[in-house]
This record gives sequence, C-alpha cells and structure tokens, in this order.
Amino acid sequence: MAESAGGASDGTEGGSLRNHEGTREGRQSTQSHMATHSPGPGRSRVLTSYDPRTGEAVGDYAIMGTGELTRTVRAARAAEKWWAAIGFAGRRRWLLDWKRAIARNASELVDLVCAETGKPGVDAAIEVMLAVENLDWAARNAEQTLGRRRLGSTWLTRNQRASVGYLPLGVVGVIGPWSNPVFTPMGSIAYAMAAGNAVVFKPSELTPGVGMWLAESWNRLAPNQPVLQVVTGDHSTETALCRARLDKISYAGPEAGAREVIALCAQTMTPVVVERAGKGSMVVQVDAKLDDAAEAAVFGAMANAGQSAAGIARVYVAESVYEPFLERVVAQARRLRPGGDRRASYGPMILESQVDVVRRQVKDAIARGGRAVVGGLESIREPYIEPIVLTEVPEESLAVTSEAVGPVLIVNRVATMDEAVERINAVDHGLAVPVFTRDVTAVPELAERIRTGVVTINSSMAYAGIPSLPFGGVGEYGRGHAHGEAGLHEFSRTLAIAQKRYRAPVNLSTFDRHPRHLRLAKAIFRLRHGRI
Repeated sequence: MAESAGGASDGTEGGSLRNHEGTREGRQSTQSHMATHSPGPGRSRVLTSYDPRTGEAVGDYAIMGTGELTRTVRAARAAEKWWAAIGFAGRRRWLLDWKRAIARNASELVDLVCAETGKPGVDAAIEVMLAVENLDWAARNAEQTLGRRRLGSTWLTRNQRASVGYLPLGVVGVIGPWSNPVFTPMGSIAYAMAAGNAVVFKPSELTPGVGMWLAESWNRLAPNQPVLQVVTGDHSTETALCRARLDKISYAGPEAGAREVIALCAQTMTPVVVERAGKGSMVVQVDAKLDDAAEAAVFGAMANAGQSAAGIARVYVAESVYEPFLERVVAQARRLRPGGDRRASYGPMILESQVDVVRRQVKDAIARGGRAVVGGLESIREPYIEPIVLTEVPEESLAVTSEAVGPVLIVNRVATMDEAVERINAVDHGLAVPVFTRDVTAVPELAERIRTGVVTINSSMAYAGIPSLPFGGVGEYGRGHAHGEAGLHEFSRTLAIAQKRYRAPVNLSTFDRHPRHLRLAKAIFRLRHGRI
C-alpha cells in the first residue's frame, strides 16, 4: 500500500496485510466480527475483520496509532494545498474520473461490502450505486453552490460591490459506520473533497476493507496526491483522529460514540458533524393507501436487518385504520427470511452486541404490556434475527426511548395526528419521518410541527437516493448536514469581499461627516422606513 492512500509507507502499517483463512473461534469475544492481535515484536498491532455470516476472516489491517496519524495528517495538509489550488473545474475532473473508476470496479466493491457486512448482494449493489450518485452530484454542483457570487447593497452602500464565496476548511476527518460502510461516509467524503478539502477516513473496525478499497481506488488515480487517505484501527485510532487537530470531524454511528467524539473534539475546539444511529417514526393517516404504507413500513424496518439510520422503528397509525394496516404489515413481515444466501430478504446483525440490544428491547416491550404479532424473543437466532412486529408498546419502553436497531417494527395506534406528533417529538431519534396520506397538501403544516430533519410523503427510504436533499437531524440526533448544497456548505468557510467602486455621494463613514450629508441621509431614511 502506498503512503499516499494509506498514510504509511508499507503494507504492515498502511492497511491490508493479506487475506487469510480464519474462523469465528479465533475472535476476541468483546470485538464482534473482528479481532486484534500483535504479529510480533517491532510490528504494528493487527485488526482482523470477519464475515458475520460465516465467521471466516476477510482480511488483516494495521491498527494505526498516533505516529501514523501524524504522518497521514501531514501528507493531507500538503495535498490539500494542491487540491484547493486547482479550483472547482479541476476538482470536478478528478472526482468524475474517480467516480468512473469506482463504477467500473463496482462489482469488486460490492463483494467486499457483502463479505464485511453480510448484506445480500442486491442491497450492497444499491448502496454502492447511491454512493456513486452522491459523488457525481457533489462534483458537478460544487462550483454553482460554493463559487463566488454578487450580493446586493443598500442605498447607503451603492458605491460598494459585495460578493461571497466559499473556501475549503483544510483537512476533514470522516469516521464511518459499519451499517452502510460506503453510502454513509461518502455523504461526507464526496462533499468535503468537492469543496476542496483533503480527507482522512477512519472506517469502522468491522469494515476496514471497504475503507481501504476506496482509498486505494483514489491512490491508483492520483498516487502522488493523497487527497483521500484511510486510517485503519480500533477505538484508539478513532481517539487519535479526534485529537489530531483537524479542521472538522464528520461522525456517523451510535449515540455513545457521538458523545465521545464531541467530547474529544471539544478539547481542541474541532467542529463536529454528527449523524447518530437510531431509526425513526412513520405516520399513517386515515386516508392512506394501506398497502403502500405497510410495504414501506416493513421495508424501512427490516431492510439491512434494521441497521440503517434512515429506517423506521415505529409506526403511529390512525385508530380507524389500525387493524387493517396491522394485518397488512403482519402478512408482509411473515414473508421475509434472513440469511446468507442470495434469496435471503436481509442479512445478519453486523455487530454481535446489537443482538443483545434487540433482545433486551423486545423483552422489555413485552414485559411492559406490548404484544408480539410476528415473531418474538424466539426470532433471535444469532447472527440472524427473523422479523419481529410488536404492537401496543408503551411509549416509556426501551424499544421506544432507546436507539432502535434490528428487524423490529412497533405499530401503535393514535387517536389524532396531534397525538402522533407529540409522541414523535417526545423521542429524540430519527433522521426522517414518512407520512402516508392522500391529502398531500396538508402534510407541510404537519411536517413543520415535527422535530426532524426530513419528512417524506407516501414513501419511506427512497429519499436517500436524492443527492441534492440534505441529511440532518434535530437536537441531539444530528449536528450539521450531509448531502446537497447544505453538505457542501458544511465543509466550507465563508469569505465575503466588499470593494469600494467610487466615492460615496453620501459619505457617513468618516469623522468629517458633512452636515448636509447627514440631513440627506435622514431624509431618505424617513422616506423609506418612517421617522427616526
């Protein structure tokens, strides 16, 4: 592995060492689907990733420490100067070339995503396609969004020409999740690079191979310009990245990790973009097309084994259509089957400890009076969990108040839409809230009362395929945005310029103000705004 892509000069320290045979028995019990070990004196500690479907080893990767991080960031600082200097047009050409390189070798990346996450091939292919679409959009729209543009002036400043433009921050760190190891981090990587930044990417310790693949694909394109580098490792590597005094950190993952990243970055005043895990809620109104709503609810809850932050955990259904909606959900959920084969509806839980989270949440929901209408505790057969549908679950249960994960869907009835809004706002989880209704003109008013970043109408997760649509939560769920123009602005700094073109007829910016100028200014002000 070349230093430009891996941040180190040889394969031992820079990332992938080699693929090798291995089994689940060789893993440390505390490190789900990965293990760490020392290969010998004088060599780096090694991280091994595993296929969650079989327990077989996928590859070995270095656990990079502070020294490697320092060298990587130093290389990124140098590359960023070149990257910023070539401008929007130059960056667009490079990024579109990179996009084409990824697309040409997409099948290789899809296979790696399947191996490290256990996803069905179709799901992995969709993830890669969505990631490439975001890269394409960011490359093509950066100049229009961030390029310098003229601003208007007032009657007092008619002699000034004002403009605003956006410059790169410098070096951005991206900490990726294991659930969508290509799509989610690309929502930061592509937009940060299009804005002119260099990126240091720390993939999840469960999916280091995916991160290495992305960095190597860039390195083959620009071997002497490490604009994108990857650092592999465990929690210690992530901590070192947060302390590396980068210009911004983008994090996606569970709540506990988000809080730790924010705390670490606060020590150096490094700004943070956060996309927390945790699925959201859905609303079904009395006039909804119930077949479409049930299909969207089940897909949103069960796709990717319920491990997508854009997914659905709870559905609040108008009381009059609750029973027929629930019947449709039950029928659809019972047709699904998890597994590691091509015909499986979804794959395994990627992080083994999340299985215990699902078990605890389901057990608590039933103990508090919830009712299982599909599956139950018996559905949990590690590493797979069969579909679970719960209803009449109290709002104070762990399944509602905690970050939801796994192929579990809660369907609760509500008397009014006001009650649905109140319940959704009471729980600070979820990136998006789908609303199903035929009366689409009434949704904007409802949407404005919901504390969320995205509201969709009559669809659930399809919005993830719109690169121009910003992703961003509210409150503790999320800080900042990914995707769209907001995503480009997230990784930029503002530079405003005001130029004096000629001497002002009414000059008030001097201690030698002429009384006539002041009288004239007051007269014009009264005509425009009323008396002083």
